[in-house]
Amino acid sequence: MTHANQSPAQTNKTALRAGSSDVPVIGKANPKTKLEAASAVHKLRGFIGRQQLVAIGELCRGEERQFFIDKLVELAELVGSMPVTYETDGQGAQAIVWLHYFTPGGDWYITERDVLDEQLQAFGMADLGCGGELGYISIVELLACGVELDLHWQPRSLAVV
Repeated sequence: MTHANQSPAQTNKTALRAGSSDVPVIGKANPKTKLEAASAVHKLRGFIGRQQLVAIGELCRGEERQFFIDKLVELAELVGSMPVTYETDGQGAQAIVWLHYFTPGGDWYITERDVLDEQLQAFGMADLGCGGELGYISIVELLACGVELDLHWQPRSLAVV
């Protein structure tokens, strides 16, 4: 289900809320510009660690620059359209995981972000190798521990995860 005036993230969110059984895919409509990428970096500062942002910045100047520029814009749109605190309450395993963070020792699956831009906590599932546990997750603490945001993650339900 695609709506003409919606971003890819909004289109996916609409399709998921409408009960679509399809796995959402973040699409690429038109190639994004460096200016759009710079704006996206500003919006993502609290969601991507400094080292990963620096690496992506370098990649935005390399051979595959358009992929990384588009990816930054897509991620910013996705974060901006994610459900906020309590919005997925009661959905259980049907709640959609919008972001995935990882380290060699664990995975964090984010289903909602805080309402306030300056408060960077989220709700989701943490899996440290012994089964997942739902709860509030501090994005600031995750980034301080060196987690990476999965750039290739496609939103899917907790049940699928």
